[in-house]
Amino acid sequence: MDLKEYFARISYQGSYDKLDLATLTDIFQHHIRAVPFENLSIHCGESIELDLEATYNKIVRKKRGGWCMENNHLLSWVLETLGYDVTLLGSKVYVPEYDMYPDEIDHLLLKVVLDDKSYIVDGGFGMAYQIWQPMELISGTDQLQTPGVFRFVEESGIWYLEKVKRKQLVPNQSVSTCHNVEKEVCRRVYLFTLQPRDIEEFRASNTQLQTAPDSLFVTKSICSLQTADGIRALVGWKLTEIKYNYKDNMDLVEIRILADEEIEKTLKEKFNITLDKKFVPINASRLSLF
Repeated sequence: MDLKEYFARISYQGSYDKLDLATLTDIFQHHIRAVPFENLSIHCGESIELDLEATYNKIVRKKRGGWCMENNHLLSWVLETLGYDVTLLGSKVYVPEYDMYPDEIDHLLLKVVLDDKSYIVDGGFGMAYQIWQPMELISGTDQLQTPGVFRFVEESGIWYLEKVKRKQLVPNQSVSTCHNVEKEVCRRVYLFTLQPRDIEEFRASNTQLQTAPDSLFVTKSICSLQTADGIRALVGWKLTEIKYNYKDNMDLVEIRILADEEIEKTLKEKFNITLDKKFVPINASRLSLF
């Protein structure tokens, strides 16, 4: 871990000699605004590895993004190198179209303990459900962040993350394919326990998510990046840009369908990503990511 190289990658120029919440939050926010949540490797004929050196090389040196097992694994290495108390946790991501959680863990997140308080740090969820600040691990308390209100609910040792949704203003409704968005007030995001995990426990899921025919990541090419006031996401050929709390507790959602020849330029200009291999966009699943 070359901290200076990593900090240059995320454009972080602050101090990091204090192990406090303000520093943790600052580093975390720089990470999610510089490193996209993306699964483009799958649609370029590349495999996604869980080797830390490979992840470091991909995200820091090649200026790519990654999914949870890459982003949060790298982030854990950074935070541990700085001296933070970090534990890997495993979660199960809620699938709204089936109203269920999977049987096995399929998402990696981090628990950081600071001044006898526990925080969840998750820099690898992406899209509109990406938290912008470490969340204190307390049950039933609304935690207001720029993307919206998040909260944890604990039941018999199982923790649930929820997000209260805002209304959306979508000027170009003709290209919006989000169903039941207006009816959904609160979205369950994932559940997890506080059982410490090892990266080896994620290998089966890492393989399945990039090979199973019905995997969301096989049926959709995804690249999302948090911005100063919202997010931008390229899913298949659909470019969505959201400005949070545009007015009166309403998010502005702008959608555009790109032509094939616009994809490469958009990845470079909007996400600072240049791919080594030919990228084939796909958006075969009807599951809404917003």
